[in-house]
Amino acid sequence: MRYFIKFSYKGTNYHGWQSQPNASSVQETLNKALSVVLHSEINLMGAGRTDTGVHAKEMYAHFDLETTIDSLKTIHKLNSYLPSDIAIFDIILVKDEAHARFDATKRTYEYHIHSFKNVFLEEQSWYYKKELDVNLMNEAAMILLKHDDFQCFSKVNTEVNTFNCKITEAFWQKKNNQYVFTISANRFLRNMVRAIVGTLIKVGLHQITLTEFNAIIESKSRNEAGFSVPAHGLYLTKIEYDYL
Repeated sequence: MRYFIKFSYKGTNYHGWQSQPNASSVQETLNKALSVVLHSEINLMGAGRTDTGVHAKEMYAHFDLETTIDSLKTIHKLNSYLPSDIAIFDIILVKDEAHARFDATKRTYEYHIHSFKNVFLEEQSWYYKKELDVNLMNEAAMILLKHDDFQCFSKVNTEVNTFNCKITEAFWQKKNNQYVFTISANRFLRNMVRAIVGTLIKVGLHQITLTEFNAIIESKSRNEAGFSVPAHGLYLTKIEYDYL
């Protein structure tokens, strides 16, 4: 039987989602907890990967188990066993062919910035002092929806078959001293959101024009795009499936 698990995590203490030698990861921590609670070796397949320091308000993964699970009891046991920076929301029985990564139809990220020093936002938002032109950044964000190839925002030397992504929404909101960028797409490339945000910030500082922003996307060159903003302001906020 195949189960989906829905959870969240604060990524500060982890070297990303994916298990790796000699480094703490969310996947490894969850695999260990599930294996102990379910008395069976569990290897999760995540809906995607997040880098070191990136957070997830909503994440899915799947695993297989021969026995039936009492979801409520298992969730309670897992949340008692796991560290305070990982929380389990749900465990869902799905069809055997369901796949947490390949079946996801839409993913949404947020990037958080605060422009006035706030000790309670450390490691959860990026402190950036300069004033940004939100209206101009929103005009630039709309240009993203007109393109499909985002190689210019991808990490170099990454193993992907295509740099094509379908972005369905991208916008900035400002409230008091905080900026939040929201972006949704069917898939994302490695480092893509952080590179987009860094490039949009250059627009917001009036360092590049809307025409130049469009030209950067068309160039397909990572060297032409802006810097990658720090990981700790990035959140995976939602993953959607047709059957959930």
